[in-house]
Amino acid sequence: MIACLRLFTALCLAALLAACSSSPSSSLGELPRTPDASLEQLLQQAAESQNPEQAALLRLSAADLAYKQHNFDRAQQILAQVTLEQLKPAQQVFASTLSAELAMSRNQTKEALVALSHPSVARLNEMPADLQVRSHTVHARALEADGQTLAAARERAAMSQLLTGDAANSNNDAIWSLVAALPVDQLQTQSNDVLGGWMSLARAVKSAGTLADQQNAIDQWRAQNPAHPAAIQLPTPLVKLKELANQPLSKIALLLPQEGQLASVSKALRDGFVAAHYQAQQAGQNPPEILFYDSSRIGSLDSFYSKAQADGVQLVVGPLEKPLVKQLSARSQLPITTLALNYSEASQTPPQLFQFGLAAEDEAREVARRARADGLTRAGAMVPQGEWGNRVLKAFRQEWEANGGTIVGVEHIDKPVALAQQVADLVQLRKSGNSSDPSRRQDMEFIFLAATPQQAQQIKPTLNYQYAGDLPVYATSHVFSASGDQNQYNDMNGIRFCETPWLLNPSNPLRQQVAAQWPQAGGSLGRLYAMGVDAYRLTPSLGQLKALPDSRIDGLSGSLSMSQSQRIERQLPWAEFVNGQVQNLPDTQH
Repeated sequence: MIACLRLFTALCLAALLAACSSSPSSSLGELPRTPDASLEQLLQQAAESQNPEQAALLRLSAADLAYKQHNFDRAQQILAQVTLEQLKPAQQVFASTLSAELAMSRNQTKEALVALSHPSVARLNEMPADLQVRSHTVHARALEADGQTLAAARERAAMSQLLTGDAANSNNDAIWSLVAALPVDQLQTQSNDVLGGWMSLARAVKSAGTLADQQNAIDQWRAQNPAHPAAIQLPTPLVKLKELANQPLSKIALLLPQEGQLASVSKALRDGFVAAHYQAQQAGQNPPEILFYDSSRIGSLDSFYSKAQADGVQLVVGPLEKPLVKQLSARSQLPITTLALNYSEASQTPPQLFQFGLAAEDEAREVARRARADGLTRAGAMVPQGEWGNRVLKAFRQEWEANGGTIVGVEHIDKPVALAQQVADLVQLRKSGNSSDPSRRQDMEFIFLAATPQQAQQIKPTLNYQYAGDLPVYATSHVFSASGDQNQYNDMNGIRFCETPWLLNPSNPLRQQVAAQWPQAGGSLGRLYAMGVDAYRLTPSLGQLKALPDSRIDGLSGSLSMSQSQRIERQLPWAEFVNGQVQNLPDTQH
């Protein structure tokens, strides 16, 4: 009876191992597979096995099963019991891949890349197709998370021939997302392999201007590369671009308040929008019809969208009011694609919602980019007391620290009478050694300033008085009144600030036309006119910006791009107050 039981157990173990393994070749070693057994059964069989290689195979299988059950800690514990160097090459690749997958589950990108640098991974192309796909996939994810975009695309391209159906389409979309994010100068390649084909496709599409030009570029590329995976199945964003080209906009709704607190803001936006429309007509284009709706009088967003659909509207520009934008962002779907003229705080928004505004956070990030481009690393900051100042400081801090900068001091501007003391506190004025001359702290290389012109007028002379006149000041556009007041500008000599192209380039023909009709467009209200112009120019380009993440539109409110969350982000040119005048500064490479 006991002999029969032993024989039965041996047969069970043999069957279990057969279910757990496959043999790519005798020299590479067997590979584990997910078996018809529980985690505990696998571990028990591993503990009872007299064969070290079979015990290791069972533990690899158990670790893999735990990973697939999302029991990551348990998978890590089991995998730690397997000695990598005692395994055969196929098992080493399997273990390294699983180790990388577990590292990525903990957001440990560097550890994943280290796991995949094991010498056995060099033999990946000798492995079964499913292991190749699994290893390339986690390697691509890790490289992308590490900012190695081109290398990530290379990993995905390497496995494209191994995939079919939905898996191939998803991989194509992922490759396109990676290569489309690369600047054109990084897409130069002479290689004729799969990745070279992807790069030449991205270069062709990015180099084309209009939707029609892009369609021609795609068609030409497909004719030249008929066997390429992207020619066989175009990536989804390029399919959508094709649809856009075949469905030109004929009716746009402009949804803005005509009454209430935002009426004057709304009027400037509307006038800029309409001015851009007339300019397009004068240039011989065939611009869409604009239908005007008053957001201060609509009963509900549902009734508005019903009316707009009945009117044949294809795109909505607006609303401006933050509560309405918040309502839109809370929905899962919108009946018509919408470019809201404000931002919600929601992280998840419907796929039909795009957001555009004059966000102070964009300017805070712009200051961080400019200061970094100028070689600075240690910042002080002065921002207003309250929620607005906190948001601006947070945006600056995130951008600054993400790129290796440090903030060594912060002051929140409150009452004018306290400003002088706050400046002194920030620069830490003190007596220096045996000298009778006071000195400022030396660990601060510049000050990030978000302030009104009146506050900046007080702060810059105070810095001079506090022996910190040599400390550079980088400010948001809020310091610039665009009033032409030379005395005010003199008080701010040396302050560098970012600003809209509209206000820094008075010779722009459209600005001249608009300011001739509405003189206030030449002052600080000009930013809103510029935003209105850019809202119009964005309407035919939302699909392009989404499909081509690295692409930009040179607008009058800034250089415009789109984030993954479909928010329009601005980069701005720079100027400096010099002897009571505004002097434009050369651009830097961000």
